[in-house]
Amino acid sequence: MNDLSPTAFLISSSIKVFLVFSATLGVVAIMTLIERRVAAFIQDRLGPNRVGPLGILQPAADGLKNILKEETFPSTADRRFFLLAPALAIIPAAMTFAVIPFAAPLETPWGTVSMIVADIPIGILYVLALASLGVYGIFLAGWASNNKYAFLGGLRASSQMVSYEVALGLSLIPVLMLAGNVTLTEFVWQQQQLGFWYVLPLSLAFILFVIASFAETNRLPFDLPEAESELVTGYHTEYSSMKFSMFMIAEFSHILTASALMATLFLGGWSIPFWSGDHMFWHEGMLISGFTPQGEPIAAAPALWKTLLTFLAFAAKTGFFVLVFMWVRWTLPRFRYDQVMHLGWKVMLPVGLAYIMVLAATILVLDQLAVEGFLFGAVLTAVSALATGIFVFVVDRDRLISGSERAEPTRSGVREVQSARVAVLAGGVEE
Repeated sequence: MNDLSPTAFLISSSIKVFLVFSATLGVVAIMTLIERRVAAFIQDRLGPNRVGPLGILQPAADGLKNILKEETFPSTADRRFFLLAPALAIIPAAMTFAVIPFAAPLETPWGTVSMIVADIPIGILYVLALASLGVYGIFLAGWASNNKYAFLGGLRASSQMVSYEVALGLSLIPVLMLAGNVTLTEFVWQQQQLGFWYVLPLSLAFILFVIASFAETNRLPFDLPEAESELVTGYHTEYSSMKFSMFMIAEFSHILTASALMATLFLGGWSIPFWSGDHMFWHEGMLISGFTPQGEPIAAAPALWKTLLTFLAFAAKTGFFVLVFMWVRWTLPRFRYDQVMHLGWKVMLPVGLAYIMVLAATILVLDQLAVEGFLFGAVLTAVSALATGIFVFVVDRDRLISGSERAEPTRSGVREVQSARVAVLAGGVEE
């Protein structure tokens, strides 16, 4: 909702579509350079540093190389679906960002412009629907290539993404329970009014969402659809030139969108911590910053500098999660496929359901006791911290936190065990 005229709304919306789409593609290109530089830093090497100052023109060189590279087309592939698959992969990735608010509303001479491309009332459902469509492009690429390695990669991707969409949906239910809405702007507003970012009262939901996001984006340690060791490259084995590049653009676009969603759902979105000057929300056609004790709305005061500050806050939060994606890639090894399925169906599914029930009971009790504001968030934070501790130290069975700290058997100990086994086997043979 806004106070713009129909003409001003149409013009502002067109500008936002163009800028957001262009900025997303530009950031994706820069992300390819950042990841290579981060990987070089972690592995104590230089990374791209030849094309342009500090290698900043490397994305342009990569794009030019992909455009000029020879197109390959397998003779046994299904031509229609082989060409359609990259488009099905990149279109949902590019469209998802449309419902994510990235700054506070901007005051203009023609009215107040919301810093979101489409503030539709089904925001999070729109994100889930488009994220589900992404699997079709990957599976279709593997099937249409008529290559057994590509087909196996497509099967892995489809089963993995379908499995973790269940956990992803369960991790969002606690957010919907607190916000009471599915619009992403409402999530930002509710966190501002609560005085808590949802990462604190919904810490376990945040952990489940992060894990499911890694699996949905096919990033390490969930990158089995692109396993070079046994599948050559995976579902895109037969692709080259810009068709191959489109899959990579889609993957990085999904990473950017997932990072923006983490910032919006659990870190207050564009909200700046410990400051109420950025509290803005459309309420009955009026931009307000809150309510008086009597329930009267308080008019907000939008300004250009507030829009810029909130955009920088949103960019910083999103950039942090993008770096987490890159950091994890060069830190954790790839899972076995049975471990991936076990984690999704036998760990995250029951944990997500149990957490929803515990949280729903807690919210019901707090509502019955008329607990509100800071105390409400503090109680939920304590309950979620307890649930997170149980998940990490009990359900995980100590493998995640202190598994690497366990004492390894010495060589002499190993020899003693082997000698005992030989003796037992020898005794069995003698008998």
